Amino acid sequence: MAGKKRTQTDLAVPEAVPASDNARNEVAAAEAPAKKKKLAMERKKERKELDKERHRQSAESTAAKAEPPAAEAAAPANPPPAPAAVGPGLHMNVFRDLASPEASVREAAAEALVVELRQVQKAYEKSARKGESEAGDEDSASQMEAEKDDGLDNCAPSARYAIRRLIRGISSSREYARQGFALGLAAVLESIRAIKVESIMKLIPNLLEYSSSMKGPEAKDNLLGRLFGFGAIVRSGRVSRQWTRDKSSPIVKEFVSLVVELGGKKRYLMEPAVAVILDLVRKLPDEAILSEVLEAPGVQDWFNKAADVGDPDALFLALKLQERTYVQKEIFGKLLPHPFSSDNFFAEEHLKSIAACFKESAFCLPRIHSLWLVITDMLVREAASQHDINTSSGKKHKKNKKASSCEDDLRNLRNFCEVVIEGSLLLSSHDRKHLAFSILLSLLPKLSPSAIQLVLSSKVVHGLMDILSNESSWLYNAGKHFLKELVSVASHDNDRCAAVIINLQKYSGGRFDSMTKTKIVKELVGKFHNVEDCLYLVQNLMALFVDEESVTDEPSDQSQTTDENSEIGPSEEQELLGQGNTDLLKSWVVNTISCVLKNLKLTSKGNSDSEMAKCIEEKFQVQTEILKFLAVQGLFSASLGTEVTSFELQEKFKWPKNPISTSLRKECIEQLQFLLEDAQKDEALHVPSEVKSNDLGYYLMRFINTVCNIPSVTLFRTLSGNDDNAFKKLMAVESMLFHEERKIGPGLESAKMHAMCYLLIQLLLQVLLHPDEYWEAAVDVTICCKKSFPAIAQGDNSSAQESAEHGSQESDEDGSKESDEDVSEDPNEEVSLEFMDVLVQTFLSVLPHASGPVCFTIEQVFRVFCDDITETGLLDMLRVVKIDLKGRRQTDSDDEDDGRVDIEDDDETVMEDEEVGEIDDVTDDEDDSSDEGDVDEDDFNKAAPNETKGGDKAESTKDGDDSDDSDGMDDDAMFRIDPYIARIFKERNLPGSETKQSQLMRFKLRVLTLLDIYLQRNPGKAMVLEVYSFLMQAFVKSHGADSTEQFRQRIAGILQRRVFKGNEYPEGDVVEFVKLESLLEKALRLASRSRYNTVASVAQNATFWILKIINSMNCSEQELASVIDKFRSILNDYDRKKSRLKLGFVKEVAKRNPWIGHELFGFVLQRTENTKAQYRRNQMLELVDYILKSWAGDASEVFLNHLAQLCGLIQEALSAVPENKSRRKEVRNFCTGILQTVLKLDLKEQFQNALSPEAYSLCEAKLGTAFATFKK
Repeated sequence: MAGKKRTQTDLAVPEAVPASDNARNEVAAAEAPAKKKKLAMERKKERKELDKERHRQSAESTAAKAEPPAAEAAAPANPPPAPAAVGPGLHMNVFRDLASPEASVREAAAEALVVELRQVQKAYEKSARKGESEAGDEDSASQMEAEKDDGLDNCAPSARYAIRRLIRGISSSREYARQGFALGLAAVLESIRAIKVESIMKLIPNLLEYSSSMKGPEAKDNLLGRLFGFGAIVRSGRVSRQWTRDKSSPIVKEFVSLVVELGGKKRYLMEPAVAVILDLVRKLPDEAILSEVLEAPGVQDWFNKAADVGDPDALFLALKLQERTYVQKEIFGKLLPHPFSSDNFFAEEHLKSIAACFKESAFCLPRIHSLWLVITDMLVREAASQHDINTSSGKKHKKNKKASSCEDDLRNLRNFCEVVIEGSLLLSSHDRKHLAFSILLSLLPKLSPSAIQLVLSSKVVHGLMDILSNESSWLYNAGKHFLKELVSVASHDNDRCAAVIINLQKYSGGRFDSMTKTKIVKELVGKFHNVEDCLYLVQNLMALFVDEESVTDEPSDQSQTTDENSEIGPSEEQELLGQGNTDLLKSWVVNTISCVLKNLKLTSKGNSDSEMAKCIEEKFQVQTEILKFLAVQGLFSASLGTEVTSFELQEKFKWPKNPISTSLRKECIEQLQFLLEDAQKDEALHVPSEVKSNDLGYYLMRFINTVCNIPSVTLFRTLSGNDDNAFKKLMAVESMLFHEERKIGPGLESAKMHAMCYLLIQLLLQVLLHPDEYWEAAVDVTICCKKSFPAIAQGDNSSAQESAEHGSQESDEDGSKESDEDVSEDPNEEVSLEFMDVLVQTFLSVLPHASGPVCFTIEQVFRVFCDDITETGLLDMLRVVKIDLKGRRQTDSDDEDDGRVDIEDDDETVMEDEEVGEIDDVTDDEDDSSDEGDVDEDDFNKAAPNETKGGDKAESTKDGDDSDDSDGMDDDAMFRIDPYIARIFKERNLPGSETKQSQLMRFKLRVLTLLDIYLQRNPGKAMVLEVYSFLMQAFVKSHGADSTEQFRQRIAGILQRRVFKGNEYPEGDVVEFVKLESLLEKALRLASRSRYNTVASVAQNATFWILKIINSMNCSEQELASVIDKFRSILNDYDRKKSRLKLGFVKEVAKRNPWIGHELFGFVLQRTENTKAQYRRNQMLELVDYILKSWAGDASEVFLNHLAQLCGLIQEALSAVPENKSRRKEVRNFCTGILQTVLKLDLKEQFQNALSPEAYSLCEAKLGTAFATFKK
């Protein structure tokens, strides 16, 4: 390469620089001392002018590349002589490529630059050895810009130029220029040993001057250029190699001093300056750190002042240098403890002494200062290494040491969080709060679950709640980001997920989601799907419930998270975190632990019984854990201490130190009831097979019995005599039922026993939950069990006798109560009431205030026993649906009647026409939907129109069967019904509680559910008519002011789904025609007179259903004539103003029952003649036309019999043709329809004879071509 000649255009001068330029360079060199005296700005301008001239010449040289071919073509014989290039040169394009955005291009340019400079320097040194150095120097002085006092005397001119060009380039603010030129400078220094490092260290400040008079961008460019230049020197490795060769050299001290001095000029320079020093330290041996780096001028002073002024960069450097030094003396001032160790560094006192350094590190946000990477590594590194040791070694003699080390790590983390995060950053400005959460985010992925519980402390959670409770807060987005990342960290590890859930709820009183308006906790709880994870979460929740020491009741202190610059004000919700915080948290635990089963996802890989049994067993495992917790905390209390061991169950049971409140126990029992309900629903979903699911109810009863036998454990309240007797009977009967169920095997009888077992369990919980309210119902159910299942009655003789004696003794002690046996097992009552009557009465006594799970269990029992229900029991249920209440005004002398209510069972009330008030004549467009047939079920969903002032009472009809005895309710029935209603309000009419009407409505809806079940299982029984009658009356009454839309829709839905549209219905001799006749009359009256569309629609469907039953019977002609009379009655009433009959309904009746249309034809003709209202007469004409067209058999005789009437109708209709176009069309259609029927029956001659001359003229004039056939 050195021997090859290059063309003039390939080289960036020495050979191509003109003589004038050489002279100018010589003048510049001569005037160099004078230039140094000029101001810095003037020198900068001169350098820029020189650069412009040089760029211009370079551009001309580049443009000249294309000129030689043209010149040769113009004068090939005389080519101009080109000066020969002696030796290698430097290409200018490498400097351009150093600023390229592509890293690969920059690296290639740096390598090319090094190659060319090495060649230039090699040629320069070779020529110097041959005595040509003088000529070379003269040549170079005329070709390159270089100064004689730059310390680069042994370098070739091109190298000197390149060094100066590279130093100027690192101060450029162009994109990627600093990176590229620093890379080139480092590569050149590393490759060309002739360049002295000391010269470069002096040249960089000289070329990149900085003074206070400089403007911001220019000063910043020069300072950053110096920083990149020093970094390039370190990257070249020249400083470390030079000190290694000559350890007496002061180069390291000088370099470190220069870098520290540079960092002190601007705050943003100190952290990268420390990075440059650390880059140098990595290339030096350990001994050089103590003797050179730490002894550099200004370093010790910097360390000594850092703790007081709060310099995070000094602390960062001290921690990094400490990793390489092991001297036992104080060399870092107050920044590091002496002797140094992690325990000493994270000691509370030391952290407080350097807290200012941590605070000041927030200046570089949103970027996190490098110091925090070192701190987090120190906190996590030892814990991680200790975890590896623990997992790889199992030697016993190391266990204590490992445990101690783990405790030390947790103590260090606790001190760091308490002093730095909570005591310094969270108490300061917004930037420092933001920094605190950023540090926690960097820590959380590396921490164990136990460490996460330390990090998410009370103050951290409270600070997060304060931020997220105010959407206008400056930190709101930071808080949302923290939560998002927290969920991301916790989602992949269930242990961490549980730790996060526990801490968030522990310090928020169980209300983190509600206070922050998020769903974070709910989302995290939903991530536990398999059995192991669910059990782990349940165990953590149970520990949180029992462990009260970890729950702090201190409210969120606003001073912990805000300062004078904070925008967050005090929140009212924070006051709730004080008193009652523990109860709120425990309540959340109880509700959440019950919801874990909803997230449990069990899928069998196959459909085999073994796979299904495995899934059931896994779910049962979770259910039993939850059941035991709820039972222990809700039903029992320990008389000695807070922990009890059951040797039979081989388990320990714990209670909180402070007694559980009554409301919490109530929640536990209620959740226990819901757990049993879900288990019973799951059993119903299993397809009958050989797989036998575990019986959770039986497990609960055995568990209660076992825990009751522990001497130091008692029920949470002392039971009264009646409650205690009922409790024991329920336990005994349930046990016998369970064993009997296992004996008899699958079947209806087994299903009855199983359903009854769950009812006994639910009643037992109700007895414990509500003192002296459910004992009587519980004992009645046990009696019903003995009546229904004689096998258990035989095995209970001795125990029943003992129970009776025990109940008598307790009643004697009470002095005012009768024994349970005397009340519930009265022989007279047993004679007068059947088994199902007692069971139904018991259900009705429990339903008003029973919980949802108890009602569900009652429904399941009723489902398997309803086939045996008696008329008495069914009527008792039906009367409840019809009950209305009238509040009796209380007086001061009425104290003894405080709980009594009146029962309004007014099915005798019939809404008369006068209640509606006067109605205007019906308009022509009143009945646009009269042709519609059956009304479908959706019509029942429409809200009833508002009642008028004079018509606020609900419609009903007269019931001939019930008019004399108040709905057939005798004294015994009244005695049974009255207590049910009175029970609703007994000691429940408290301020703020439900109203009487709402409680009664809930009771009615629950009874309707039982009736729905009865109709579903017994659609063809005669009692269905009785159910229909009562439901219809209740539906009509429900349109009064005291009923609800839900109640109306529920009744309408039952009637429509179970009665009217059912495939089965009462038929045959079991149905009495007299009853049907009465029901039909009421239905027709409602269909023709009701002012409520929903009532009229249901009445129409009821009419179709009753007629279907009548058609299925073998009725006599007299009975059928009675049916026709009912329709004649409503048609006779049609001409009245108050009639709301839709003739479309009569058309549908005639369509479904043609015989009715035939019988009504003559009567309809007669009513049509007598109808005065034009609209109604037209409607009647349509009905006549419809009946004629739908006539199935030979209608000639009937037509002839009524031919005169038809001709009269035609004459009357055509003589008064309506002005309304649509009405005229209806009249014309009627007349043409009669004419077509006449032609069809071949009665043309008879028809012509029957027409009067006037009628004939009207037909000829009004009907036109339609009457042409009949013209004489």
